[in-house]
Parts: sequence; structure tokens; C-alpha cells
Amino acid sequence: MDIRKIDDSISVTPQITYADVAEAAKLGFKTLVANRPDQEEFGQPPMADIEAAAIENGMAWVYMPVESGNIVDADVERFGAMIRESEKPVLAFCRSGTRCTVLWALNAARTTPAEEIFTKARGAGYDISGLAPRMAQQANNQ
Repeated sequence: MDIRKIDDSISVTPQITYADVAEAAKLGFKTLVANRPDQEEFGQPPMADIEAAAIENGMAWVYMPVESGNIVDADVERFGAMIRESEKPVLAFCRSGTRCTVLWALNAARTTPAEEIFTKARGAGYDISGLAPRMAQQANNQ
């Protein structure tokens, strides 16, 4: 598992397995978020298995699938509400972790300066500089 910490409230990771969930729980994650649609790719673990592992390991489970390359404002709204309401720290996953990072960044852009968001994302290994125009739009949606 390749966990990448964005800040104290959220980390992201590429696709996890059933076995990875126990490790995430041992590392102290309280909420597990799936931003990847079930059966998005052949061979991907079923979300029902990941959900069962989260519950078995005492983690809250949030299934919030978002189509890659098609993140709409409603997705950003739902993700922001989830972050505010979930027990932290949160571990979010998708195919590569990028989708989760983009959701976080677009939501954060409403209250946080863009450069701070870019720095946190780079620290986690994601270059989201191409989101600058959309982040500016989100900043206006406060």
C-alpha cells in the first residue's frame, strides 16, 4: 500500500486490497473512502469486499464513486461534506490516488490559498498545477 499523506486529516492511496484495510486501521485511519466506481477495471477488488474489511476493522466506510476525468462540482461538494463530517484521519483511494487528491484540492480551494494546496499535493507526489483555473473558480464558490 502506497499511502500518501496530504495533511493531518486526509491521506490518499492507489487501489487497496482487502488485506490492506487491516494495515490502514492499524496505522490509525478511522474512515476509508472509495472514490473509484466498482468494476471500473478488470481485476479490481470488489468494493463489497473492501467495505466488509473496513467494518471488520472498525473503520467507517464511505463509498463515493467518481468517474475519472469527470469530476463535477456536486462531487466536490459531497467530498467536502464527507471530510467535514468523517472521523479523522481519512484514507481515500481510487486507481492511482489522483482522483482523491483532485477532489480534496478543489474542495480546499474554497478556503485555502492555491499555493498551499499545490505544495501539499506535491508533497504527496501529485502535480495538480493544471487545476489552477478550476481551483480559482472554486475559490469564488465559497
